[in-house]
Amino acid sequence: MSALSTSHRNPETPDADVHPKLQKKVLIVTYYWPPSGGSGVQRWLKFVKYLPTFGWQPYVFTPENPSVEIHDESLLKDIPPEAEVIRLPIWEPYGLFRKASSLAGGKAPSQTDFVTTGKKSLLQSVTSWIRGNVFIPDARVFWVKPSVLVLSDILKSNHISTLVTTGPPHSMHLIGLKLKKLNPSLRWIVDLRDPWSEWDFLDTLSLTGWARRKHRRLEREVLQAADRVITIAPYHVDRFERLGGRKVDLITNGFDQADFIGIKRKRTARFTIRHIGMVDELRDPRPFMEAVKMMLDKEPGLKESIVIEFIGAVNSSFQNFVSAEPVLASITSFRKPMPHAELVALYGETDVQLLVLAHTFLAPGNLPGKFFEYLASGNFILGIGPEKSDAAAILQATKAGEIIDRGNGRAIMDVLKGQFQRWQAGGLGADRNVESYSRQSLTGQLSRLLG
Repeated sequence: MSALSTSHRNPETPDADVHPKLQKKVLIVTYYWPPSGGSGVQRWLKFVKYLPTFGWQPYVFTPENPSVEIHDESLLKDIPPEAEVIRLPIWEPYGLFRKASSLAGGKAPSQTDFVTTGKKSLLQSVTSWIRGNVFIPDARVFWVKPSVLVLSDILKSNHISTLVTTGPPHSMHLIGLKLKKLNPSLRWIVDLRDPWSEWDFLDTLSLTGWARRKHRRLEREVLQAADRVITIAPYHVDRFERLGGRKVDLITNGFDQADFIGIKRKRTARFTIRHIGMVDELRDPRPFMEAVKMMLDKEPGLKESIVIEFIGAVNSSFQNFVSAEPVLASITSFRKPMPHAELVALYGETDVQLLVLAHTFLAPGNLPGKFFEYLASGNFILGIGPEKSDAAAILQATKAGEIIDRGNGRAIMDVLKGQFQRWQAGGLGADRNVESYSRQSLTGQLSRLLG
């Protein structure tokens, strides 16, 4: 394992931008960090961006060579000059899985293709069993021991008394647990961006009863040892309080107002519906697409005025479903993940933001990071999922859209047709009172919680 590396944001950043007196220090352990891209990066990148304005100097500990599918160099600009980023190499088994796939004569599958509850290929079956029963809580578990050795020295030499671990991957919390045992006076905050033992993703793996029990044991130990626990949705607050027998704090995801400066809404040439982010079998847009097909079957002439775009990692099963339907294929396109700045610009050229909540028992607490950027965009949000959910409550309070149950295709079609008619009449998005979800406001909440 190579030597530790450290860096600040930009060597050319003027010294005048640095806060001269940051009296409090916090060390954040996160797997996802720029230049990695995707939604997993945004939460703590934005917290780190604004923490110095609340008097905190952030230290970020992250892998030097993470196994990620999305890279976004544009996010580096959000790392403040006050942040010290410490990188340690990590070994992960994903390279072995990709090599096994190539030796079997196939192309390397994307991570979305492994998220399946249906029939699996032999490769999927073997890798999901190994992933679920050998690497607990996840395949980054090999990073725990070397990280603890390094961080023990970093905490001591820099006089840092506050530690944050954020997951998934939940191995990051095992780093915090071991450091807390070594130094009981360390103030440790656990940030759970997704569930752990109840995570619906685990249902796509071939977990044995032993593996599930181990997940629950590790989760309970982390929940009870931490000084504070944070999660992202009211529904998950209730679940973690039950699992850990303790108080859990809520800090949702949000949007960065600075990202939306200069974004202007434009009248689109065709009624434009966009979905941003991952599509897999847990987040399946087929009910929405079937409602679109129903609408076009009734009024074929609308086809010339509608376009649907999916931006991000999309599993092959859904793409095959679309390509097998000529009407849908003619109006639907798929684009690879793009830099966040380019993505945000597209909000000004969108009429409806499609939100697909995972169709599992955890769906009522599904509040993905993109949801809050959807809110800030001013565009109408059409959600597919449970009508009694945290996302539905926010949409109702902000009057930003509707969530329709995935089994109610006619209602989905009616809402969509209403928005199409609004577009025909020249309607554009509208500003909303969503300041409480701004990243700066949320960082203020975090600062008070850090102590």
